[in-house]
Formats: sequence, C-alpha cells, structure tokens
Amino acid sequence: MVEAVTSTAPAAPGPEPGRTLLADPPAVRPARTGRLLTTVVRHRADLFVALLFVLLAGWLTHGLWPAPGQRTLALNPADQTLYEWFLAVDSRALRGDFGLLTDRLNAPDGVNLLANTSVIALGVLFAPVTLLCGAPVSFALLVAGNLAGTAVAWYLLFTRTLGVRRAAAGLGAALCGFGPGMVSQSNAHLHMTAQWLVPLIVWLVVRLLRAADPAGRDGPDRRRLVGSAVGLALVVIVQVFVGEEVLFLTALTLLVLAVAYGLADRALLRRALPAFAGGLMLAAGLALMVLAYPLWHQFAGPQGVHDGMFSPDYFSADLTSWTTLSPLAVLGSAASARLTTGPAEYNAFLGWPLLLVVVGCAGWLGRRPLVAACVTGGVVTALLSLGPEVVVAGERTGVPGPYALLAGLPVVDGALPMRFALAVLPLAGTVLALAVDRALAERGRARRLVPLAVGAALLSVLPAPLPTVDRPALPEFVSGGHWRQCVRPGGVLVPVPPATPGEPWPMRWGTAANAAFGMPEGFFIGPYGRDGSAVMGTYKRPTSALLADVAKRGVAPAIGDQQRRQAARDVAFWDASCVAVTDDAPHAQTLRRTLEQLFARPGTRVADAWTWRF
Repeated sequence: MVEAVTSTAPAAPGPEPGRTLLADPPAVRPARTGRLLTTVVRHRADLFVALLFVLLAGWLTHGLWPAPGQRTLALNPADQTLYEWFLAVDSRALRGDFGLLTDRLNAPDGVNLLANTSVIALGVLFAPVTLLCGAPVSFALLVAGNLAGTAVAWYLLFTRTLGVRRAAAGLGAALCGFGPGMVSQSNAHLHMTAQWLVPLIVWLVVRLLRAADPAGRDGPDRRRLVGSAVGLALVVIVQVFVGEEVLFLTALTLLVLAVAYGLADRALLRRALPAFAGGLMLAAGLALMVLAYPLWHQFAGPQGVHDGMFSPDYFSADLTSWTTLSPLAVLGSAASARLTTGPAEYNAFLGWPLLLVVVGCAGWLGRRPLVAACVTGGVVTALLSLGPEVVVAGERTGVPGPYALLAGLPVVDGALPMRFALAVLPLAGTVLALAVDRALAERGRARRLVPLAVGAALLSVLPAPLPTVDRPALPEFVSGGHWRQCVRPGGVLVPVPPATPGEPWPMRWGTAANAAFGMPEGFFIGPYGRDGSAVMGTYKRPTSALLADVAKRGVAPAIGDQQRRQAARDVAFWDASCVAVTDDAPHAQTLRRTLEQLFARPGTRVADAWTWRF
C-alpha cells in the first residue's frame, strides 16, 4: 500500500488548449471528439481489462437476467427481499420523502435505517433506476456492479499508485473483486460487496503519507496534505452510508499495515509521522463533524441499537476453511459448506493452491516493506477471523483466538469475526500483483513460471455463476396497483399474515409499490431484546400471532369477543387503514373466514385479495 511513497506515478498529460465555443463552433466538436478518441486509444488496455471484469460479473449474475423481477438468488432469497425493500425506501429520497427513521415498516415504531445495513448511498444513487424499473433491477445491477467496480478500482490503484504492469494489476485485482468471499457475499449482502471506495481510501492515505514525508523538500507539502485529508473525510462519509462494516475492516487493516510498514521503514516513520498523524486527525475531525448526528441516531436515536446481535462464537471462520475451496467455486464441493454458517459467508475459502502461491510469492519478493506489511496484515486479519475460540473441522478446540482480546469492545461487536477474512483478499492480491510485475521485468524462468503459477492459483478459485430460481409472482392486488383502493399512500397496509424475519415475503408488496405504504412488524434489526438490546424483528401482536398460526397450520381458531376486541386494539395500534389477504396466501380461505369473524363483517373483493378497510 505505502511502498509507492518512494515512487512517483507518471502524471497524465493535461488537456490541450482548445478554442472557445463562441469563437469557432464548428471546430470545437472535432477537437473534442479527437481528444475523446485519443483518450480511448491511450487507455484501450485499461478499458479492455474493465470490460473483462464487467463480462465476468455479468456471467456470474446471469441467472438474474434478463428479468430480475422474476428471478431471485436461490441461496439467500430472504436477504434479497430485505435489500430490495431498502432500495425502494432509499429511492424515496428523490421525491423528498425520506428520513433516517422510516415509518414504512414496523408500524407504528418504525425502523432506524442506520441501525440496519440499509445501503442508503447506493439506494439514492440508483433511485432513478428503482423508480423507473423497480428495485429488483437495481439490486441485480448492484450485485454485478459491486464485483466489477471493486475489481476495476483495485486495478487502477495497482497501476496508478503501485505502478505495476497492467497484466499484473489485472490478476491481482481479479482476486480483490472476484475472490471467494466477494462472490459469497454477493448472495444479497450489498453492503459487504460494495468495496469500490476502499481503493480510493487507500490511495488517499498513501497520498497523505507522501505529502507528509519531507524527504527532498523543506517540509511537508501542506496544501497536498490538507487536500488529501479533506478528500479522505469525504470518502469516509460516503462509505458510512454504503457499508460501515467494510469501513471498519478497512480502517483496522490500514492500521495494521501502517504499523508494520513503519517498523519496516523506520526512517520514513521518523520523517513523516507527525504530519501524517496530523492529517489523519484532520480527516477524522472533518468526517465526525458531518457524521456526529447520524452516528448518534444509529446508536442512541429512535429505534437505535447500541450492540451487535450476532454471536462471535457462531460467526467465526473454521481454520480448515482456509485450506478448502469454496462451494461456489467451479472446482469446489458442496460438502465443504458445513465449515461455515451459510452460503453468504464463504469468506475464508482460499484453498491450498492459492495460499501456497501467495506465500511463495511473498517469500520470493523478499523483505520489501510493502510485502512485509501485506503479509503482516493478512496474518492478523486471518487470525482475527477465527473468532474467540479456534474451531477445526467443526470441532471446538478450547484454544482462544486473538479475537477474544477485542470481544466486547464498542463497534467491534457489530462486525462478524469471519468477515475479517475479506481483508485478506486485497492484501493477497497486492502480493500477487507485485510478484507478477517483478517476474515480467526479468528475463529468466521466473518470467514464465510466476505468472503461470499465479494464473493457475486464481483458476483454482474461479467462481461459478450464482444459483438463481424463479420468484413467486406478486398478487395482482399489488402489481396492478389495486392496493390504492384500500389504503392511501403513506397509510398502513397489513398483509395477512404480516412479514417476519423468517417469512419476509410480504415486504415484496412494499417494494413493488416503492414503499408507498407502511406495514407492521417485518424483517429488520431493532431494540426489542433485553434492556433494549438488538434483535431481529419485533414482538408479534396477539392478532398477528393468531393469523400466523392459521397460515402455518390451516386450522380455524375459536373466535370470541376477546379476540375481536384484541383485533380492534391491534388494528388501532398499527394505525392500519387496510387489512388484506390475497389468494396466494397459505390457507387463504381459512384466513379469510378468520378475518371475517375477527372484524364481524365480510371483506371487500379487490382484484385477487379480500380487504377490510378501517
């Protein structure tokens, strides 16, 4: 990362002076067109690499195309339902109808979007697509775009900042963008795969260090130092609204890299540390000025949570998984899925071939400060991924892992230990890029053997396309906009049965309507645990629990005055305008009869739904 401090990337030539538009309009267009063509020709190799990444991302996600609204990820459809709903809610910012506390779920309490991984920046960026084409289209574009965008961003960092050859940069960036953990997290975890700002953060930190190093100058370049700090603050602010967990992993990894690099190059540490630390403090201060209220809202505001809800003992990487190929790799085996918690968390599955090649390349490169820093960072993050207790082949060993030293600390609890393994991908990619670049500069056997070894190692983790299936069609009541006959925009519509973390499918109603109405309960993180701790979902009201039981068992319950009074209280609590059961609901006829008894009146038929207005 920081080795480029001592090297200066060639500056791009500035634009040629052109004629003014008023002086000679006919000559401007050809001049501009010529410059554009010149730029394309000059960067044709870079564009070709970017195109390859886009094609690879498209191939991996081709199951969602050409009809994203009719397809869904087979391995994690529940999280896809949640993220599509987030994108629909975020898109309302374009209409001026948006807040960090949304009332479109968990009526009447609402949902704190910052306490959830709501990818607000992505939702706002793709709001036009969502409003025009629907949230499933935005979701599919982001799944593919995050993979390709992350790879392209690392490629640019490797070529522009490290100065390595394009072929070497392409191989290293391919691992960064399409490594096992990235492909696995693409099963609906948009907040984890949107890592295309991470290389920009790294570049700004490197730029800050270069400005802080007074070598060959009278002192630090203060103008560049301040500019880098301001830029770093801006990117950090945006990343908070993309994915805080990725920002946390990036910051921790950069801290380890900075310490390791400083110990390897003590002269640089002595020269640059005061100004570098000052620049980082300036960046942190500027970022906190903007983020103070959002962070307060996330942890202490309405529906905020102050702790993590996922057990670090459960969400830890199995030591054996590091030497095993991912089940989502072409050469992987489905049997290895037992080594982790689910298909979206194959983070550590690098396999023996890739591990051996990375270690061999690191040894061959020697004691270069950047290589030493990457190796140190990789080892530290890999060890942290093992969690509080080391697990081998599914068996707990009783040996404490380094993560035990961090467990319980603020913010750390919000990150799953196994996701520290994601930080290993760019570190390994950097080592591979440096090794291939050095090999291509030599004339001996290394010129052929190193690229071949790296290519073979990357082929061993080549991912297969993400599995997809057809998604159930939405009821005509929703897709045809007939819900407007039952509930006004902004009102509360109660699907029967209501959405839950285990059965979030009614949230697709709100997604299809671009979150134009609210719903009770649902799939989200909220402060409904003991002493306000974080849990998934909320308490079920007696009426929703009764209806969920009918939908599950198909048995009509005994309905008396007590149940009717409770139904009236629950409808009032939700401030519901409409209750609806559609024909595709499980045991729909039994649910309809139950609702008729609860509300003591027949429902109104609207399209393929029975509705009760209040």
